[in-house]
Amino acid sequence: MTDTIDTAVTSSGGTARTGGLSALRLPELQAMAAQLGVKGTSKMRKGELVQAIGAARGTAGPASQESRPREVRRVAAEPAVAPQTTATLALPERADEPAVRTTERAERPPRRAARPVRAPLGSGDDEARPVRGAQDALAGLEAALDARTTAHQDDREDRAARAAEAVVGVNAERRSRRAGRGAGAPVRADDADRAEPRAAEPTAETGAEGPGRPDEERQSGERPAQDRLRYEREGFVRGDRQQRTERTQGPVGQGERTDAGDEGDGNGRRRRSRDRYRDRDRKRGRGRGPNGPDVLGLDNEVELSEDDVLLPVAGILDVLESYAFVRTSGYLPGPHDVYVSLGQVKKAGLRRGDAITGAVRQPREGELPPAGNRPNKFNALVRLDTVNGLTPEQARQRPEFGKLTPLYPQERLRLETEPTRLTPRVIDIVAPIGKGQRGLIVAPPKAGKTIIMQQIANSITANNPEVHLMVVLVDERPEEVTDMERTVKGEVIASTFDRPASDHTIVAELAIERAKRLVELGQDVVVLLDSITRLSRAYNLAAPASGRILSGGVDAAALYPPKKFFGAARNIENGGSLTIVASALVETGSKMDDIIFEEFKGTGNMELRLSRSLADKRIFPAVDVNASGTRREEILMSTDELKIVYKLRRVLGALDQQQAIELLLGKLRETKSNVEFLLQVQKTTPGGPSILEDTIGRTV
Repeated sequence: MTDTIDTAVTSSGGTARTGGLSALRLPELQAMAAQLGVKGTSKMRKGELVQAIGAARGTAGPASQESRPREVRRVAAEPAVAPQTTATLALPERADEPAVRTTERAERPPRRAARPVRAPLGSGDDEARPVRGAQDALAGLEAALDARTTAHQDDREDRAARAAEAVVGVNAERRSRRAGRGAGAPVRADDADRAEPRAAEPTAETGAEGPGRPDEERQSGERPAQDRLRYEREGFVRGDRQQRTERTQGPVGQGERTDAGDEGDGNGRRRRSRDRYRDRDRKRGRGRGPNGPDVLGLDNEVELSEDDVLLPVAGILDVLESYAFVRTSGYLPGPHDVYVSLGQVKKAGLRRGDAITGAVRQPREGELPPAGNRPNKFNALVRLDTVNGLTPEQARQRPEFGKLTPLYPQERLRLETEPTRLTPRVIDIVAPIGKGQRGLIVAPPKAGKTIIMQQIANSITANNPEVHLMVVLVDERPEEVTDMERTVKGEVIASTFDRPASDHTIVAELAIERAKRLVELGQDVVVLLDSITRLSRAYNLAAPASGRILSGGVDAAALYPPKKFFGAARNIENGGSLTIVASALVETGSKMDDIIFEEFKGTGNMELRLSRSLADKRIFPAVDVNASGTRREEILMSTDELKIVYKLRRVLGALDQQQAIELLLGKLRETKSNVEFLLQVQKTTPGGPSILEDTIGRTV
């Protein structure tokens, strides 16, 4: 049933509060009966007057319903506040309903404004008042009787309104989260108002038609709430539909919102989100503004707070495929390594083998693993201070090792120290070593190669303190590692035979990369490797199989990494050199060792061969004088010295292996230095100038 009422405009500009016949006062009923043409109302009681009005309404109802406009129902549902003393006919509303907003009425479609608006009671149109008054009175009576048939109707309406408000709050909160608001972002009032009609409508209507209610209550008791919600849907929501459509338009699937009002004042959702993350970046100290220091261009991935404590860290950088680590406990992976992302490596220009210093965040309470357990997550680098002793800006300007020009060794590394140490003196005469030399110590088992390498290391540190010495021990015995650490004044990098083959390769690769980084800075580096044969075995086990197997079970691809290691030795033009002296095992009875030696025999430019037969006779150093030598030794020796060495070589070449080394060692024990020994050789050597003296210093 369509109910119509009439609104009365009071002096305060609002509408009067509505009420049923039972709620009207006697003067109001008498005025209503007079309009309907009922006579004798001055002597009737209230109950009789109500019955008379009801009888008169039954006769005039059909005519009034046909002449009622449909829009009055929407007007009747408008919330309004009016003085209680005004005697008008309208539907009762809640006392806490908000006042009607003039802006909402202005936004309604123009077709509503074109509809007839009824004049309030008491207007100056006296001629049309009887007809309109009767119709309005009948409409008001019908709406009031249908709307207020039960006494507890107000409670039901309050419950429906409260439920609608609760749903409005939930929906507004969900919509704000979907719109991209961060945590703590306030929900705007206009968003909540726009969400209220959509959220309140289904809740109120569904609750009104719940099961177990009588039909009379569903038809009469819930109609005011439904009318009000319908008004909000058709009037208020429809008036804002165009504005919401313009605000929510954007590319489909991209989640973009073009809220003109938000973007205009700089507080849009997207802009607020960017500002929020920008503030977070400043707190992290990424150097985007004056609030955070410039951390050398690093894109820190650890969020720092004011209470965090930074701890200094130092180590060797190991760059892997998708990440990097600072090895703080040596060259092998450890539990206290520091994580470095590839983005930080690229921005700072870091390279594998760099010795870097920086800072990490001290772990908070609860982040430390139990004692003895490996941490599940490595601490990340938050600040970079130095790279190989230089600032990161200076480190970016260094050249690349692969682009440096290699030359033959030109500066000699003299090993002679004391008169009683014969091994270094023998090496200086038989196979001199220069800066940038690539030498092999070919040794069978138990020939004393470890002792020789220790003496070479001590001689280099004693005579050339400016040289950075690195001793790399791969697959060696632990006691030899301890002995080397105690006797050599240099950097000892070891991976014993009880460790997996992958550790051997990691140690060797990181050590040679560390040496390259030092050469890029113009330093002279000497690497002593023991041994390259065992390193090749480790690569043969750790490297993936290529499918091409050489004789002895050697994978063809397994020989490339050790060749790359050994081939890094070179003398750099305009400063810097990398000298590598590696030992190679022979006469072990293994075909694999023979294949490995054959691969490396032609790559070196210096060879010191030891003899197993001499070692068995306890002749040390067990050096095979005739089989040892250095390529282009004329560059390392002066002309006079080279002539004497050639004379000595001719004498020793005529003797067998044992006689040659015994003669040489005997003459060295009689002299205090190699210079004195060569002068004695020059004086005592019979014969005149050799026909080969003219070719001294030339290779052809």
